[in-house]
Amino acid sequence: MSIIYKRAVLSLVVLAIAVGLNTDKVYEKYKTEAFNFALWGDMPYAKNGDGSKIQALIDDINASNVEFSVFDGDIKDGRSPCNDWQYTDAADRFNRFEKPMVYVPGDNEWSDCHRTNNGGYNNLERLNHLRQIMFNSPDSFGQKKMKLEHQGELGGENTENVRWTHGSVVFVGLNMPGSNNNKVNADDCISAKSTRTQTDCDADNIEYKIRDAANIKFVKESFQKAKTTNARGIVLTIQADPSFDLPETESVNERILPGFDGYTHFLNVLAEETGHFVGEVLLVHGDVHFFKVDKPLLDQAHLIKNFTRVETFGSPNVHWIKVSVNPEGRNLFTFEPMMVRSN
Repeated sequence: MSIIYKRAVLSLVVLAIAVGLNTDKVYEKYKTEAFNFALWGDMPYAKNGDGSKIQALIDDINASNVEFSVFDGDIKDGRSPCNDWQYTDAADRFNRFEKPMVYVPGDNEWSDCHRTNNGGYNNLERLNHLRQIMFNSPDSFGQKKMKLEHQGELGGENTENVRWTHGSVVFVGLNMPGSNNNKVNADDCISAKSTRTQTDCDADNIEYKIRDAANIKFVKESFQKAKTTNARGIVLTIQADPSFDLPETESVNERILPGFDGYTHFLNVLAEETGHFVGEVLLVHGDVHFFKVDKPLLDQAHLIKNFTRVETFGSPNVHWIKVSVNPEGRNLFTFEPMMVRSN
């Protein structure tokens, strides 16, 4: 929102109060304002040499007319160690944005850190470290901050689940990473490529159940907030692709394959809540690194019309997506892939 528009709205509110007018119409004008925001994630990957390309992406977003940006996970590639500096470097990177920048965690920065090529860390220790370093403030990243509502205490459990409202849309960020949402199935624990023990995997599964329940609670509360505030839409951002390829491979239902059951509860609740919401629902995720916009729930015969999925670019394609929000349009959300010319 421009400074001029903000001042105009404030002046109208003051005038309305002064003359005893109904201020509901003033706030309704604010809620129907169009705006844009940016989506990006899964970068930079050292193995692909992305580091030199990131500043051009940041400059491109800074030069645009977006109100804020959202990063949907993976601050590094899956072969790089989960060293402490990875998190501080990412924070410095996010703070180079002129507008607010909201971070959502991915698997490469915690749930995959047990792998030997990631340094053989304990997943839960890295998750706690991430929370303390990346979520120790109520505000977003960026030179201009935006206050976020956190599910948990700052630096503690579930603090990375965040929510904010802009215009007529409620935004939600959830810690739901790849690698099956940190759920470890029976034959997936012990590997020559991992330092995990069975005790570690048992602890991971306990963590998964607790966090999954917290995620579901936050989702339900967010939909309720959207309903009570008469929001036109809700945007949920996660890192993982929960396996949405069914419409493209008719003979194989990836949703029921082992390794994706960590997302089933979330998807069931998401479908149910979307079905009881009159506005539009947008799910943002990365993980697969291909730009895609579609309507993958539930299947061709049971299409949920007000649900849309957008998958963001990822390494080695260092680009971003501009999402335009138009409360007066036929579609609340429209998408434009922004190809950074020098990349």
